[in-house]
Amino acid sequence: MHNLHFCKPAKYFLKIISIIALLFMISGWELQAQDEGEQLFKVCAACHTIGKGKLIGPDLKGVTERLEKEWLVKFIINSQELVQAGDEYAVKIFEENNKIPMPPNNFTTGQVDAVLAYIENYDMAVKTEAAADEHATEDQYVFMADTENPFSNLQVSFFISVIIILIALLDLLITRIVKVKAIHIIIILISAAVVTEVSILEAQNLGRQQYYEPDQPIQFSHRIHAGDNQTDCKYCHSTVDESMHAGIPSVAVCMNCHNVVKEGTQTGKEEIAKIYAAVETHKPIEWVKVHNLPDHVYFNHAQHVSVGNIDCAQCHGEVKEMDRIQQVNDLGMGWCVNCHRRTEVQFINNDFYRSYEKLHEQLKSGKKTIVTVDDIGGNDCQKCHY
Repeated sequence: MHNLHFCKPAKYFLKIISIIALLFMISGWELQAQDEGEQLFKVCAACHTIGKGKLIGPDLKGVTERLEKEWLVKFIINSQELVQAGDEYAVKIFEENNKIPMPPNNFTTGQVDAVLAYIENYDMAVKTEAAADEHATEDQYVFMADTENPFSNLQVSFFISVIIILIALLDLLITRIVKVKAIHIIIILISAAVVTEVSILEAQNLGRQQYYEPDQPIQFSHRIHAGDNQTDCKYCHSTVDESMHAGIPSVAVCMNCHNVVKEGTQTGKEEIAKIYAAVETHKPIEWVKVHNLPDHVYFNHAQHVSVGNIDCAQCHGEVKEMDRIQQVNDLGMGWCVNCHRRTEVQFINNDFYRSYEKLHEQLKSGKKTIVTVDDIGGNDCQKCHY
């Protein structure tokens, strides 16, 4: 086989292509980190703002300047662990915010770094301008269609890394522009590591719908219903404390109020008219379920709400502040397991747990101060998987 001969322009062209591919991969990593931080912060945004004042929790503007990064990583991943350990500042924050526990976050250290970088580099002026472009006025109520790019930065990084591997192999085996083989090997190994990491992350996200925010057949605001009008969640989701399903309101339940309220302050008559149309046609409103678990997972609302006294916001976020409902937590197995490990069971003076003699003895002797869901078998595989 004859050695392939490349003229100088062709060699320069191949070099330029390689450099461009490397630059794209580097910029892809940067964009991925920025996008990841912004996406992860959506979980935090249910309780925190950056420079807009206290919400459920404290304002996070300048938090990276006030506190050490090592402490912030521990607090973000599991704040209650620090509180229970007696960390002075963690306890202070806990008490200043009405002792509302911040749910543990199933974040890696890298993900926490991305969130902190997003907070540190947050430009309120840019965000405010973008919000102004998105909404006609501050108080106008607009339902935005899902416009997310189908190709995430993770996918872009994956494809660029594959291309770089192919370019490196082409030069190593055929063109041989770069004479040092170690350079090819290093480039291939780094790109392969990116491909592997992206594949693992995408595999972990299969079946998860964090940040899912679908359009509904009737555009209505939970912020107005549950927040402004203080409608109890159980009024509409009436089976939440006695069934595994929370239930959705029937047309009749909607009409209890909208028999009188015929015009919305932000949506006018058009959306409420759809309720009347459902009554006239005897067709139920086909609401789109937002929080979905895989088919192999068993979850019982009554067990958590009635027995565990878990507040709706702990899993669903601050619904009373949302216009359109979004799944703020990933609802993955790690997220549930961590919750079971830290959630205290109302154990004493409860006849239901009388048979747990060993745990009662440990409480009396002082070996245990609390009993968690994990202690009574809440993390046994068969409890959730059947």
